[in-house]
Amino acid sequence: MAGIVYFDLETQRSFSDVGGASNKDKMGMSVGVTYSTETGQYHIYGEDQAEDLVNQLVRADLVVGYNHVQFDYPVLQAYTIYDLVSQTVNCDMMLDIEETLGRRLKLDAVASASLDGLSKTADGLDALKWWQLYKKTGEIEHLMNIAEYCCYDVKVTKEVYEYGLKHGKVLYKDRSGQEAEVNIGWK
Repeated sequence: MAGIVYFDLETQRSFSDVGGASNKDKMGMSVGVTYSTETGQYHIYGEDQAEDLVNQLVRADLVVGYNHVQFDYPVLQAYTIYDLVSQTVNCDMMLDIEETLGRRLKLDAVASASLDGLSKTADGLDALKWWQLYKKTGEIEHLMNIAEYCCYDVKVTKEVYEYGLKHGKVLYKDRSGQEAEVNIGWK
């Protein structure tokens, strides 16, 4: 049994750098992070370890992420011959919430409402800046900033998923700033 693997990655390039959202496979992975319930550990992968990351995802009993099916997998697809969507078992919380609500919510909106104000420490644009600084200077601290941010996102993803399992719903702030809930059926 390979357990649940929580997953997120950050990219080297933005949509505008690669000619739009249809070119996710050209964005490049800067850092990928997983948390495995089998090992109880976080695993940090650099671009040169993408194959190891793919292997962990393919072996998992369940991959849990937030928009990983339509964003992270297309980015990671450039590094493997596996069809990640069809060769993994997935719970993409964002897609599940969108199916119920009819619109997408950011991870931060769900986490801050469901987890007593817990929120992300940065955003993807910060990760892109850190990547550029790393490429320019070679200073490992910039790469470590990306890894730390990505690890924290995986932690938040895990906690939101566990909250949803326990309560059968997640909370969010609606457009007027009022707390609302969406029922989910994660297993």
